[in-house]
Amino acid sequence: MHLKRYFCAHLLYVSMTGYFRLVVFSLIFMYLIGCEPIDPVIPNEEELITTLEFRLVSSDQQDTILFSFKDLDGDGGLSPVIQNEKLKVHTTYNGMLTLRNDAINPSSDISMEVEEEGNAHQFFYVVNNAGISVKYADKDANGNPIGLKTTITTGNQATGELTIILRHNPDKFGSSVSDGLIDQAGGETDIEVTFQIDVI
Repeated sequence: MHLKRYFCAHLLYVSMTGYFRLVVFSLIFMYLIGCEPIDPVIPNEEELITTLEFRLVSSDQQDTILFSFKDLDGDGGLSPVIQNEKLKVHTTYNGMLTLRNDAINPSSDISMEVEEEGNAHQFFYVVNNAGISVKYADKDANGNPIGLKTTITTGNQATGELTIILRHNPDKFGSSVSDGLIDQAGGETDIEVTFQIDVI
């Protein structure tokens, strides 16, 4: 095997420095001894998520509320632009998450990729004194939640935080993970955004 690789490397060198006669001869000889080209390894990079939008529509269709996060230059650059909103007390909202890469033109909708690879993704909604409850409204092929679609229900007046976390390759069959508890989920965080929630 090592001798074979030596001949391959030597013939490639000759073919680069010689004339056409040597080039043709080298290519034919490499074919005869079975030299195979080595394909470059291209890493599978995760696409940049610059924008997260959390759109809430009240169950009576009267109110549409948009929470948004945008960080076009990624970590370590300018501060992200975050838009917080207010929710009404004792109201049910249908939630829809959208992820995009707006750093390219045209922008790329990453939500579709997350939905297509639902078995390998899950959103978690961590509520801190915000006076709301969050329930999943979508499922992957195995019947586990994805979290692009949710149902949000508000209670009494409150002020707190809602943190939205997207995990890649979580253990979706882990203890209480399908209920939205992140402690046993594992996996890698693709994006994490915290919004201030005011229920009035």
